[in-house]
Amino acid sequence: MGMITGIAQIALSVRDLARATAFYRDALGLKHLFDAPNLAFFDVGGVRLMLSSHGAEPGNRATLFYLKLDDVTAAHAELVARGVRFEEQPHLVGRTPTAEVWLALCFDPDGNPLGLMSEKPLSAA
Repeated sequence: MGMITGIAQIALSVRDLARATAFYRDALGLKHLFDAPNLAFFDVGGVRLMLSSHGAEPGNRATLFYLKLDDVTAAHAELVARGVRFEEQPHLVGRTPTAEVWLALCFDPDGNPLGLMSEKPLSAA
């Protein structure tokens, strides 16, 4: 077994912690875990997301993480109704031997891009 066993936490810079906390909790529906000074923590399927308002500039497209969803098309419709801004409609980006990989890109209130991804199993022919 390797030394690294998975992702423990992802850190994301935000300008307004209260606004970002509301977005991730209320619009995206992530489970809010706890707060610390200038920080808010969420659970994303066992990986912790840390929002930080410590002064780093948010919205950098070099920092991107992908949220795994069962159905990105259905999630897209629900999130648009909640006011989430998308750059694109869900679309097919590739195929594995067993599934199609679908992706949509949205943004949090600070312009941080969030990839929303789902894998649709290929039907047996």
